[in-house]
Amino acid sequence: MKERFAKYPFRGSAHGLTMFEVTHVYQLTPPPPELYTVNECIVAAQTWNDLCFFAFFLHHIEPRLNRRITNFLLREGLDRYDPERFLDYKQSCVLVMLECLESYDPYKGAEFLTYAHHAIGNALIQCRMMEESGSFSSLDEYKRVRGIAWLYNETGKSKGEVVSEYAARVGCSEETAEQYLTVARLNRSRVSLYVTAQDEDGEETGEDVTRDDSWDYTAILWNGVQAEAVRTAFEKLSYREQRLLEERNAICMTCGRVSPSSERKSFEELAVMFEGSTASGAERAYRRAVEKLTALLAEAGALHAVRLRRKSVKRTKKKIAAAVYEYQADCDGKWGEIQFDFVSGTAEIVRLAEWDTMVSKVFAERAVKYIRSCDIEYLPKMLLLTF
Repeated sequence: MKERFAKYPFRGSAHGLTMFEVTHVYQLTPPPPELYTVNECIVAAQTWNDLCFFAFFLHHIEPRLNRRITNFLLREGLDRYDPERFLDYKQSCVLVMLECLESYDPYKGAEFLTYAHHAIGNALIQCRMMEESGSFSSLDEYKRVRGIAWLYNETGKSKGEVVSEYAARVGCSEETAEQYLTVARLNRSRVSLYVTAQDEDGEETGEDVTRDDSWDYTAILWNGVQAEAVRTAFEKLSYREQRLLEERNAICMTCGRVSPSSERKSFEELAVMFEGSTASGAERAYRRAVEKLTALLAEAGALHAVRLRRKSVKRTKKKIAAAVYEYQADCDGKWGEIQFDFVSGTAEIVRLAEWDTMVSKVFAERAVKYIRSCDIEYLPKMLLLTF
């Protein structure tokens, strides 16, 4: 008999929180009276010391706040469809607006959103800082590290040139600038890489000092005991597999140095290195090497991986209406099964891998979360996810 579990809504978390809910969390029913403009709601909240008017204000500006958070997540290369993360960022922005409410003076001519604009930006960066693996003494230090890292990535100049240019730009000593760059480079070797961009205030952000985001395993290379697990797993690969990973990702597994993305080998170049291969053949060999290394790291406990394979799909009017996926926890053991209904927007765990209700359900939830983020018309046939 099939064992059935709770259904998970699409575009939501494992706990049922959806993106629609977090983007409409401050919408009031019935809507507030249209007696006040947005800024008049703030003035009324101050005048009568009544936060009901602040709730009216949030009701009106929520779409604008949603757009600003979405744009920030996009620039940072973060998942903008993660409801829990989105709500965390959103609540942080609301908290700083409440703080700004106390000091806002409407008679100076600036609207409240203009007055709070910089504080909201700092709140978003503060949230991003808390997600970093590196440690920072203050938000100001983190912003300085982001600034020099952005400069290092964008200019492609040497370390010495970047240090001199940054020191002259912000008016600090070269020794201080070098310390910031060192912190940035260490932080990039510990955490997932993200996109370079400038924020709405023109501040340099979104640095990617290693200039390469193709290999997630660099995130744990120098992370204490994990580094040894990576090296051990890497040594179990064949010489060809090792060369494919190092050359494609411009990384030296001996010293851990990550080179600029311009030094990455294309699949055409890899095919030339291994005579008799084609570009597509080199790409397939590279993917197999990545999967083999992932399996070895999962076996060593350095990370977790869930393998997905599509069992069947159901179409109605040339559109995919439903799909069945099998999943495997940590690349080993019996497969579980998940059914997706794209019409009702739900997913159902029919059978847990290894029939393990304590552990493998986490892997099933990861699989559900990924598949619901995919374009329905381009569902993957086979996939290996790491976390």
